Amino acid sequence: MSKPLSDHDRRKQISVRGLAGVENISQLKLDFNRHLHFTLVKDRNVATRRDYYFALANTVREHLIGRWIRTQQHYYEKDPKRVYYISLEFYMGRALQNTMVNLALENACDEAMYQLGLDMEELEDMEEDAGLGNGGLGRLAACFLDSMASLGLAAYGYGIRYEFGIFNQKIINGWQVEEADDWLRYGNPWEKARPEYMRPVNFYGRTEHHPDGVKWVDTQVVLALPYDTPIPGYRNNVVNTMRLWSAKAPCDFNLKDFNVGGYIQAVLDRNLAENISRVLYPNDNFFEGKELRLKQEYFVVSATLQDIIRRFKVSKFGSREIARTDFSKLPDKVAIQLNDTHPAMAIPELMRVLVDEEKLEWEKAWDICVRTCAYTNHTVLPEALERWPVDLFAYLLPRHLEIIYEINRRHLEVIAAKYPGDHDRLCRMSLIEEGGQKKINMAHLCIVGSHAVNGVAQIHSDILKATVYVPTINICHIRIGEDFIRDLDQLKGLCKYVNDEAFIRDVAKVKQVKYYLISTLQLQLCVTSNWALKTNAPLQFRFNSFNALSPTFPFMQAAPGYHTAKMIIRLITAIGEVVNNDPVVGDRLKVIFLENYRVTLAERVIPASDLSEQISTAGTEASGTGNMKFMLNGALTIGTMDGANVEMAEEAGMDNIFIFGMRVEDVDALDKKGYHAEEYYNRLPELKQAIDQIAGGFFSPKQPDLFKEIVNMLMHHDRFKVFADYEDYIKCQEKVNALYKNPKEWTKKVIYNIAGCGKFSSDRTIAQYAREIWGMEPTLEKLPAPDDKQ
Repeated sequence: MSKPLSDHDRRKQISVRGLAGVENISQLKLDFNRHLHFTLVKDRNVATRRDYYFALANTVREHLIGRWIRTQQHYYEKDPKRVYYISLEFYMGRALQNTMVNLALENACDEAMYQLGLDMEELEDMEEDAGLGNGGLGRLAACFLDSMASLGLAAYGYGIRYEFGIFNQKIINGWQVEEADDWLRYGNPWEKARPEYMRPVNFYGRTEHHPDGVKWVDTQVVLALPYDTPIPGYRNNVVNTMRLWSAKAPCDFNLKDFNVGGYIQAVLDRNLAENISRVLYPNDNFFEGKELRLKQEYFVVSATLQDIIRRFKVSKFGSREIARTDFSKLPDKVAIQLNDTHPAMAIPELMRVLVDEEKLEWEKAWDICVRTCAYTNHTVLPEALERWPVDLFAYLLPRHLEIIYEINRRHLEVIAAKYPGDHDRLCRMSLIEEGGQKKINMAHLCIVGSHAVNGVAQIHSDILKATVYVPTINICHIRIGEDFIRDLDQLKGLCKYVNDEAFIRDVAKVKQVKYYLISTLQLQLCVTSNWALKTNAPLQFRFNSFNALSPTFPFMQAAPGYHTAKMIIRLITAIGEVVNNDPVVGDRLKVIFLENYRVTLAERVIPASDLSEQISTAGTEASGTGNMKFMLNGALTIGTMDGANVEMAEEAGMDNIFIFGMRVEDVDALDKKGYHAEEYYNRLPELKQAIDQIAGGFFSPKQPDLFKEIVNMLMHHDRFKVFADYEDYIKCQEKVNALYKNPKEWTKKVIYNIAGCGKFSSDRTIAQYAREIWGMEPTLEKLPAPDDKQ
């Protein structure tokens, strides 16, 4: 946390801001007290810190409202092309601090709270992290929404308003225990319900084919109630919208039972409909073929497309509003971006709307659909790829199954004409997997139905083509000004200061001030480091800060349905119990577990970290956007040539990143040769001792067999081939340790990394998406500032 300002510094800050700043502070205090009294119905005698947070949040929100309305008026008047980003997750974190920064209110609010006898950081800590995401996919979506607003794009984020988030993690007796993430229990000051835009979503039923078209009948209806959240751009007066859908049962849901005495049960059954938006599925990298999950995916897509088409049909002609009926113009006014396969149902749903409801010919509807939709793939891991059983589709979404079969029939006709007689290719590229239980490959559906497909890292896009489908800011201000915040490429200007002694000291000092915790290190390293300390062997770890003596290994959390990951957490805590209490090791090595890791904790851990571990086996990690955040915050990277590590090495220079292990081609070669973990186990004494300790109960003396399944997996069923990279990893860690003993040279590499991370700005990424995929031109121009009280 930042150090509180002294009274002298605060007075100096006010004098620098001048009279306008003082007036702004006075108004903020008045607004704060007004909300405390009239919104929360409290006074200072009974108000709690949470009440004060809500009073401040509502005060800041007032400064958004005029900008929000003005932005939407601007889009209505100009009728620009709009981008609709559909994602099952938006890992937003907290809104208060981000909003104050984007509106340039943080200093005035801090001073106003100080004058009221309140601590800003305590109030910020009262805000719950929004329970709308759990991993990299959702965090990337959140960053993209922020960038779209900052670039002045007419953009909307669409998702689900989960009543319960991923989970709150507790470690009890060494085991991960999940508690409900009831993030909405106290309300959410940032959202606004919009019942006037509620939309019906249909499930089940059957199809009837008539000469004039197909009808989907006898369906069960669930209502989608939208909640809007403002997304402010960075100091440009643009405020876009994230619209999240909440499932509500219609008033007549199952009330046909009323006349036979089933009224109470009918009311209770409403929960079945509303369960759709009840809870966030906690895995963004592990596919669970649950009916509820498919319901969620179709629910958000159906409601969103109704909203998109409603907005498309309303057109401005001079001062008049007219109905737009020519759907051939849809790709000129609408861009739909599918964030992974979760919103893949947008493709058959758009086809259903265009063909069944708007009565377009199939070929014309398909051309519109493909030109409108684009797809970002996040993973090639087989356990994460969505493959839905055909019989589940037939039961839940019968019309969409017919549409998918027709898409596939026409798709295979094209492939057969291009590659006559190539039956294997047809099977490989079909949307329907025929082996065993018939399943729909949602990644193939997205690829066939989109005009643009990309992975989130270049290596991932290359793998997609080859396998999935074959055809530190304040210091920077001083040196290079503030414009880099809008254009991260300007950080390259730091390179000219890489030998500046004063700048090197400043960068090192920033890292020391931010130091809380350090980044995660590989499991085997913790064990072998303990062994090395006891045998006086060379230490296989680095110190955690330039003037500290004990390395620290923090670990995070596992999805509740991922048994192996939860067992690894139990092993980590068991190792911690031994290492942290070992009389020989003493304070020279510590293992800690950071409970409930989420955006807010990441915002503290990442700036404090010196080394970022990105150690996925080459070809298995989609990107790893966390490594980019570590890079920007002055942590060096040790990792494989996988995901974004490849591009990070290109941008920072191979000399400024620690690369170890197999490349993708090496992994492929090892697959062909055959991977045998025993070869590495028998050849590497440190590795053997570590595995034997785990298997023999050294870390679980009361339950010697507790971790045998982990050892069995590593020795006999490890498709990630961890042991194959282990030896090179240890050698690379020796290089890390050697460099860390030379703070000056370490910090020079930190500077090169910060200077080279401009490519990974979400602003740059979204600008490229806009130009190359969506056909839109971003702008950094500000909208006129509205009256905040408007």
